Amino acid sequence: MANTLTLADWQKRAANLKVQGQAFIDGGYQPALSGETFDCVSPVDGRVLGQIASCGQADADAAVQAARSAFDSGVWSRRPPAQRKQVMIRLADLIEQNIEELALLETLDMGKPISDALAVDIPAAARALRWSGEAIDKIYDEVAATAHDELGLVTREPVGVVAAIVPWNFPLLMASWKLGPALATGNSVILKPSEKSPLTAIRLAQLAIEAGIPAGVLNVLPGYGHTVGKALALHMDVDTLVFTGSTRVAKQLMIHAGESNMKRVWLEAGGKSPNIVFADAPDLEGAAQAAASAIAFNQGEVCTAGSRLLVEASIKDAFVDKVIAALKASWQPGHPLDPATTVGALVDTTQIETVMRYIEAGQADGATLKLGGKRVMQETGGLYVEPTLFDGVSNHMRIAREEIFGPVLSVISFDSFEEAIAIANDTVYGLAAAVWTSDLSRAHRAAKALRAGSVWVNQYDGGDMTAPFGGFKQSGNGRDKSLHAFDKYTEIKATWIKL
Repeated sequence: MANTLTLADWQKRAANLKVQGQAFIDGGYQPALSGETFDCVSPVDGRVLGQIASCGQADADAAVQAARSAFDSGVWSRRPPAQRKQVMIRLADLIEQNIEELALLETLDMGKPISDALAVDIPAAARALRWSGEAIDKIYDEVAATAHDELGLVTREPVGVVAAIVPWNFPLLMASWKLGPALATGNSVILKPSEKSPLTAIRLAQLAIEAGIPAGVLNVLPGYGHTVGKALALHMDVDTLVFTGSTRVAKQLMIHAGESNMKRVWLEAGGKSPNIVFADAPDLEGAAQAAASAIAFNQGEVCTAGSRLLVEASIKDAFVDKVIAALKASWQPGHPLDPATTVGALVDTTQIETVMRYIEAGQADGATLKLGGKRVMQETGGLYVEPTLFDGVSNHMRIAREEIFGPVLSVISFDSFEEAIAIANDTVYGLAAAVWTSDLSRAHRAAKALRAGSVWVNQYDGGDMTAPFGGFKQSGNGRDKSLHAFDKYTEIKATWIKL
């Protein structure tokens, strides 16, 4: 059913919102053991939403102990898969029942449009948890082909205690991508949300208890990466660390794992995704609309943002005009609580300053600024920037090589298939890519040649929970979503029996 709340309705709810900011350990909320807190500041208008527990080493120790005790007790880890499934489905149902509260928290916390939080983030989080729950009692172990007097069993077991460090751009959704398979397979989890967007993770913990997840199985530790995040990464009793975020932090987490107990580390990191448009694309108008959406959706704060637009030279100028028209018509900043808004606020002052520095770098390096490039709506106290398009970009420029994480699009022209693939692959990243062409052979050749974990043909950002998600090269390892995600949260055991 369509949501009918207006801007005024959402503003009234925001004014009356009571924010829970404590950690959640062993089934209950509690302050950080140090007593330290930090301000949760909304990028919508700069107001302080509440005080958030700033967890540290002592809190990590307490959460890991609770998680380990719960795991060893078998209260969840040895519960039959069909029963875990029912709890996971109840949790998904509770998320849907509380969709307006969770969407409001998401929007106020990190600035995304309320319409996206309602239509995309929160429903997708529920789907992710439900999908993993539904799958768990349908995954079979193996029996090896053996001699008649032997029996070989290949079985999966939960890995144990999982620390999940998740990003601020899709807070609840990215958490659910991790929690779904981790919980469904019987693990205990410590969830560390970004300090920039902790509110929905904190609320989720209570919903998990209501759904029937036992105390200690899901713990939530808000706080900074260099404190509680580092404590979890170095902890000797964390078996697996999963992470979504920047490549820089991902590399540091690998070091911490090696410095401690060689815990398994699974990483989904940065991207600089090429969106390749050939002259024979079946729908150039649709491709232009998709190119605009690929850079402006979620304010460009998307790891798979189509930030490099590669266009065949023969159509480049006309196509760029179409993209500019689409950005002007449909992707301009507005108040995030206005249901008509498509582009909200950037997450914090640090991020908007980073985006503005890249815009300055693009101009300094000789790219042509064709659209945007300025902060807007500063009178609101919020953090807004216009969708920005640079033409005449070469792939060696900083704006074409480094992940900006904002609505900044670099247009690069090419003359041949080989040149397009060479430019697309000339990056340290390999998260996603798109190809627009009417030539089926060319589409297949491009999909094979592109060094990326996801390739979309005649669309951008396709797929659902059945499609694995992750990257090549410095975009990470392992996969979220699909049955492949379960590999990260299980150990494989071979049992050989002489009959």
